[in-house]
Parts: sequence; structure tokens; C-alpha cells
Amino acid sequence: MSILPFTPPIVKRLLGWKKGEQINGQEEKWCEKAVKSLVKKLKKTGQLDELEKAITTQNINTKCITIPRSLDGRLQVSHRKGLPHVIYCRLWRWPDLQSHHELRAVELCEFAFHSKKDEVCVNPYHYQRVETPILPPVLVPRHTDFPTEFPPLDDYSNSIPENTNFPAGIEPQSNYIPETPPPGYLSEDGETSDHHLNNSMDTGSPSSLSPDPASPAHSTNLDLQPVTYSESAFWCSISYYELNQRVGETFHASQPSLTVDGFTDPSNSERFCLGLLSNVNRNAAVELTRRHIGRGVRLYYIGGEVFAECLSDSAIFVQSPNCNQRYGWHPATVCKIPPGCNLKIFNNQEFAALLAQSVNQGFEAVYQLTRMCTIRMSFVKGWGAEYRLVMIFKSWGAEYRLVMIFKSWGAEYRLVMIFKSWGAEYRLVMIFKSWGAEYRLVSVPHTLRNMAFAEWFGVCGGSV
Repeated sequence: MSILPFTPPIVKRLLGWKKGEQINGQEEKWCEKAVKSLVKKLKKTGQLDELEKAITTQNINTKCITIPRSLDGRLQVSHRKGLPHVIYCRLWRWPDLQSHHELRAVELCEFAFHSKKDEVCVNPYHYQRVETPILPPVLVPRHTDFPTEFPPLDDYSNSIPENTNFPAGIEPQSNYIPETPPPGYLSEDGETSDHHLNNSMDTGSPSSLSPDPASPAHSTNLDLQPVTYSESAFWCSISYYELNQRVGETFHASQPSLTVDGFTDPSNSERFCLGLLSNVNRNAAVELTRRHIGRGVRLYYIGGEVFAECLSDSAIFVQSPNCNQRYGWHPATVCKIPPGCNLKIFNNQEFAALLAQSVNQGFEAVYQLTRMCTIRMSFVKGWGAEYRLVMIFKSWGAEYRLVMIFKSWGAEYRLVMIFKSWGAEYRLVMIFKSWGAEYRLVSVPHTLRNMAFAEWFGVCGGSV
């Protein structure tokens, strides 16, 4: 008699359709447990044959295959939790799947995860991978006066931003009063609630804001030069600061999912671990705050959008002008993301639309957009109007801060943008002090290099 656990034939057949390369033994066992768990549930409802049919035929015109939705929406398999449709889509379709943000249900699916029904469909062929939208080229004037110096940017570093807050248990279908911030939502809940807000700003689509290539305006106006979009090897670079001192080397992210945490893992390309970094000038207050980073924050770059998800046990705070404009808030508004929640913090199409509108208004209008590409985040503590003046240097920057600067629209002028955008004419100490920032992370995504200001200058006849 064999002492090894018995694997039913149906489980073996389903595992035979698993996608991806060879994985280690521990992961292989977890996949088998995930399939066994699903088989056990589907046997009770008589859906096992439909699952095998969907996987073997790889046909979207199959029935929904449903399991009961748990209280938090997640499925636990051997001490590991995940969203059920993500688990089985990763198993049978896309082994590189990172997040539910990458999935969209097909129209015929009646029990899609985002529909919030008591049953959730786990048919892997009832979901599609979200594709990155194609951005149209921006039409830039060929000849214009090149400025001799950079215009001042709107400076929020010395102003106290408004504070906004939302509860950790918020539901995407909830109603919000106009004075509330753009709502976060539990990461297992699926879809955002952007379209439920009463005061969201319609930025339009790039195609509606850019002249059509076949339009008379394009064919007769020979003074316009198209500048196209392209991705670069690294979508962001991150530098870490304690007080006004930079600590460690710059981290370059090439994976669509990136975690910034307080642990130690020097060889993982998907993690920037702050626990590895040493600083001889680190004081006791800094050490104490570092202990609260924990699992930190996860950043997703998916389908031309950037999401921030709070993995820490403490809230994170975000100041995103791009997000604030989407909802009609003051650009300096600070939003709180509770543990387990996430928020869309940047959208390429929205920014491309703004750029398409601004190029005809001249260099200064385009240059002002650099502030739209700067996103500040802080761990543990917030900052802004709710904090008393005596606490500004402690609270602004929140002991830990993540700053994202989408530099790819002005890559050649990165240093000028960084320093000028915080004001203070290269006064680095003043820059960092003004935000407090016991710790700061600076992330510079490069996603739109060919629309960089360097190219804008070149098209306009300027010199770099």
C-alpha cells in the first residue's frame, strides 16, 4: 500500500494543461493543491466537466464555472491567499500574471469577479489580458522660440496641502460626497470606482485631443512634427533618502510589478528592500520609523496606468497631481491609502491628452506639465493642512516618502526638473527640509521617452 497521497486522474489531466516553464517542487505542490481545492468545490456543483471542457478547448464560449465568494474575496490554498480568478488564470493561461488589474472579464461572463455576486467565475477563458493602449503621436511645432531659461513651476513644496481620507473598508459601489477624495478600495475587490464619483474630471482621449493624421489641419500645416511614443527598458528608477541624505544606489525597475519594503532581499529584481541599506548618520527616531515599513507598498505599471497598493500594516499617503486632476481636487491634495487598499496614481493617456493640448500653447505650458508627473508617497504618517506648523518637519514626508517623477517626457532635463519643481534654485537641503521626509524614495519612470522634452526642444530647433 502506497503511503504517498493519491492524485485523482482528473487532477493529473488538469495539471497537464498548466502553462509555464518547469517550477520548483514546492511551487509544483502548491499548484496541485490549488487544482485539488477547485476540483473538490466543482464536484459538489457538477461543474467539473465544464472546467475540463473550457481548458481543453480553450474556448471563451463555455459556461461560467463558479465557486462561492469568500468574505474578503480571496481564496486560501495552503497558507497562501489570492484572488481565485487570478490564481487559475495564472495557472492555465498567463504564468506571468501579476495582479487583477491585468484582467478584464469577457462580455458573456455573468459571474465576473468585479460584478460582486455571491458566486465568482474562475473560468480562465472568461478573462482577457488588459492591453496597453496605443498613444497617438503628439504634434509639435517645428519652429518656435527656444527659452533662454526655464520658467518657474508651480511650487507646492512650501505650501500646506489639503488632506483627504477614506475608510479602509470602502466598497467600490458606495456613494461619495463631492468633498471626499478619490476613493481607494480593498485590493481584492477588483474594479475601481472612478465612474461613481460626481466630480471626476473628464480629461478626454488622446485621439480626441490630437489632430487626426488624415485631417485637413494635418495635411496643410507643414509646421507640425509628430513625436511618437515608445517604452524604455526601465519604467522607473528609485533613489532612497533619509532626511536630506541619499542612501544606497538607484534601483532600476524593469518588471511591471515592484515592491518597496523594509526587508532584505538583494537579488530580487521585483523588490527594492530598504532593510539592506545602512547609514552611519541614522538616529533612533529613524530606526524606530523604519521598523513600521514592513511589507511597504507595491507599484504596478499595467496597461499604461500606475497603481499603488498599501501592503504595510500602516496607511500610506499619496500626493498625485494626475490623480487629483482626474477628480477635480487641488493639485497638492494628499490622499490616504489604508492597509489592503490601492489607488490609481497615474494614467498615460490622461497625461498624453494634456500634452497634446499644451504643445500649441508654447514651451512654458509644456514645461508646467512636469509637476503632473511627480507623485509623492509617505509611509506611516501623512502631511498637509491637518498637521500643526510645529509638526511640519516631522509630518511632511511622513518619516518615509515615495516620490515618483515621470521624467520620460523631459529626460534630458531631469535634474533641472527635479530641483526646479521643488523650488529653491538647487538648494537641496531646503528642498528636503521643506518636505520633512525622514525617508524619501524617488522613482523616475521612463515610460514615455520619445515624447521627452529633449525631443520637443530638438523639434523646435533648440539645442540640448
